[in-house]
Amino acid sequence: MSARFVAAFVTLTLGAGLVTAACGSSSDSSTSTSASASATATATPAPARATSSGSQLTTVDLVEQLRPSVVHILSETSSFNVFGQVVPQQGVGTGIILDADGHIVTNNHVITDANGSPVDKITVTLSDNNQYQATIVGRDTPTDLAVLKITASSLTPAALGVSADLKVGQDVIAMGNALDLPGGPTVTTGVVSALNRLIQEGDYTIPDAIQTDAAINSGNSGGPLVDTFGEVIGITTAVIRGDTSTNAAAQGIGLAISIDSAKPIIQDLINNGKVQRGLLGVSFVQITDSLKAQLNLPVGQGVGLNSVQPGGPADLAGLTGGDIIVGMSGKTINTTGDLFAQLSLHKTGDTVSVDYYRGITKKTTQVTLG
Repeated sequence: MSARFVAAFVTLTLGAGLVTAACGSSSDSSTSTSASASATATATPAPARATSSGSQLTTVDLVEQLRPSVVHILSETSSFNVFGQVVPQQGVGTGIILDADGHIVTNNHVITDANGSPVDKITVTLSDNNQYQATIVGRDTPTDLAVLKITASSLTPAALGVSADLKVGQDVIAMGNALDLPGGPTVTTGVVSALNRLIQEGDYTIPDAIQTDAAINSGNSGGPLVDTFGEVIGITTAVIRGDTSTNAAAQGIGLAISIDSAKPIIQDLINNGKVQRGLLGVSFVQITDSLKAQLNLPVGQGVGLNSVQPGGPADLAGLTGGDIIVGMSGKTINTTGDLFAQLSLHKTGDTVSVDYYRGITKKTTQVTLG
């Protein structure tokens, strides 16, 4: 592929708006989001289904059921100003109780300082207003997830659902400590606005994100997005504020990590304190029908490589910028979520087959993951 082709990937993924981490902090970070993996489907009510929690619940019943499982997280750290003076900093987020052992999931940015290091102190407040000091079990920067642990009794774990069953238009509620308002968490209602969104910026990439119009604000980070059966189907993480270069304000666009993507990360953090995943050593973009038409690509789905890390696994296997990955280990790769799902099944040192297009020619190579 030509340099112009690779550059076009970058150009067409910029300017999608400003995404702000939804935690309350003195220094909220901003990220951008790429185009969705697929067009939004027509909104239709989701059919009733049998779940562990039984029948669909009213919003009031959902809140009553969920409230004991949602916690307030206060993170505290300190930095030095230009005069060498210590400046205390605080941030507020939300967490979800996972089990009776005291494990709590939240966003990594809730318990991380501006330099990417863990904060000095984490205080968890339960719905009964009892407070506990939390320890960090593990955190995963690439997916913006972290697991904390408190020592407490009579905890109420949240029920985790299956995000693969979601339908666009399905009713959901979000609960979190929006703006750290007094009186407990804020509840907002909405629908699933879109599926398979990709949040990609800086150190983290979140595939299969859920878009919702349920209001999400600073302080909501790490809180639950719940279906009408009372099951957590997403972890709220960011809100799109709009394109600051054009003063275009975005409203009703919040993002949540899908619970299906989060579950294996959470389990790895609890079991190992970290996530051991295979890496390709590439930056990439979702291929769409629009890109296919504009750049005369051979396919309208797949994962295009913006760049390849010199000496990295992909580079050593012969992949280069402009290639389009369409398969891995015999599985079709249509979206970046598909790629992440496959990589999550493999560890460092595993060798996988990768199917890709270079120009109009389809090829296969073997990549030993780093």
